[in-house]
Amino acid sequence: MIELQNVTKLYGKVIGVNDFTLKLGPGAYGLLGPNGSGKSTLLNLITGQLRPTLGTVRVMGQSPRNNAELFRRLGYCPGSEGLYASVSGYDWVRYLQQLQGMTAGEAQAAAAEALEMVGMAQAMHRPISSYSRGMRQRTKLAQALAHRPDFLILDEPFNGLDPVGRHELTEVLRKWIKHGKSLLFASHLLHEVESLTQSFLLICGGRLLASGTAQDVHAMMVGMPNEVALRCNDPHALASLLLREHAADSVRIEDSLLTVATQQPGRLFEQLPGWLKTSGLQVSEMHSADESLQALFNSLMKMHRGEL
Repeated sequence: MIELQNVTKLYGKVIGVNDFTLKLGPGAYGLLGPNGSGKSTLLNLITGQLRPTLGTVRVMGQSPRNNAELFRRLGYCPGSEGLYASVSGYDWVRYLQQLQGMTAGEAQAAAAEALEMVGMAQAMHRPISSYSRGMRQRTKLAQALAHRPDFLILDEPFNGLDPVGRHELTEVLRKWIKHGKSLLFASHLLHEVESLTQSFLLICGGRLLASGTAQDVHAMMVGMPNEVALRCNDPHALASLLLREHAADSVRIEDSLLTVATQQPGRLFEQLPGWLKTSGLQVSEMHSADESLQALFNSLMKMHRGEL
């Protein structure tokens, strides 16, 4: 479906994508990386909006650059807005379908169906200027889906959505995948990717650091320090307990929040309930110390440079 061979994209002296080689067959994939990692540049190369400085890009065996026939098989939801404030969501989606080659009647039917699919049926005839950010995001997704492409490419599709909206659009995309359609979507949040697929591409600094399933990624991280944050009624006592049990390599405490660095997160999670019961300590909150996954990418970058 996608083939990139030694692709580099330069913005002057700034590297957007660095020597990227990748082959993907049909399926659903999450492109995961922190903000500024090169995700949008990569998607713009795949959709032909950018020309690589070096290397070659092929989508379904063809170059995506100025390829109208290929565009009809692709659906793209960009991260940027790019909507016209004075027109309705329905007119905007309808017009874009006519640009795809549909007749006026076909475009009208496709626009109405897609907007209803993403929960915009009641508001589709209102001007876009009256839409919330979440409604604009739904409308952008509708135009990507309306012509029923073979391959859907989404750049941070859940931005601006409330929890209900995220759930509803997740269901839309799950049905899309179940119908055998392909999907590539970019995010910097692991739980967004995991809600749709277990196939990951991890990118940071414009480089592909790892690819595979969630289990593959966790296996790579075995033996590397993991940081876990715990909020406790007595963080100093808990820190002493974890150090005494050799479940922590180092600890730090800030405002009753205990951050534990450990190379044995599995043992910590498995035995912590028993330790708490025995000691009488109470933990009210526990989560990854860095929800943006920056720590994971920092470790992978160190692996890439041979520092780990």
